[in-house]
Amino acid sequence: MNISDVKTTAFAMPLTSPAFPRGPYHFINREFLIITYRTDLQVLRAMVPEPLEITEPLVKFEFIRMPDSSGYGDYTESGQIIPVSFRGVQGNYVHGMYLNNQPAIAGGRELWGFPKKSASPQLEVESDTLVGTLDYGKVRIATATMGFKHNPADHSVVQAGLAIPNFLLKIIPHVDGSIRICELVRYYITQVTLKGAWTGPASLELHPHALAPVFELPVLKVQSALHFVADLTLDVGEVIHDYLSS
Repeated sequence: MNISDVKTTAFAMPLTSPAFPRGPYHFINREFLIITYRTDLQVLRAMVPEPLEITEPLVKFEFIRMPDSSGYGDYTESGQIIPVSFRGVQGNYVHGMYLNNQPAIAGGRELWGFPKKSASPQLEVESDTLVGTLDYGKVRIATATMGFKHNPADHSVVQAGLAIPNFLLKIIPHVDGSIRICELVRYYITQVTLKGAWTGPASLELHPHALAPVFELPVLKVQSALHFVADLTLDVGEVIHDYLSS
């Protein structure tokens, strides 16, 4: 393969058999359990990179069931999302994500900069309760519960929440271990078809772990819970701040 062929062929690693396909990436019947809780403001500020700004001491702990994901298949994901603002516009900063699908880990990290690690999240219904659990290895680090479909949620509010920008810190090292890429990335969720949304009573319990530190943003009070199902598209990202050039 000559140099021209490499330039033409290269998309992702490995060269001749990329770990994930080209997008766009569509998700059918993507199911969310999102528990919003209050946490320690000073700890939160230490976690979020400038130029993003904290608006309130809130965190969203998400469990996402994805049974039909183009290019990635069937998997489940969990993580912490922090409401922020960027130049006066409200959005969400993705702080950490844990999932059970290697292509989605590779694609999320390499394309957008999603902070993904391999773990074992689950989202399922147990009798009258929607239950989300997250295990890192053999250690349970998060448990969420919500009354199953107790009250309908306002679809316009859910749609508005999905329309706001999302932010990521993309970091890729050089071969010598120095930083090669350090960028703030913005992306949107598009082509949303909301199929159902509900609220209800909820709880969230987090546990310490050296390599999966969800407990570092402690639960002081559960504010709200949201359960919804939607079809959607994960759009491409754009670089909005280059830390190495500033």
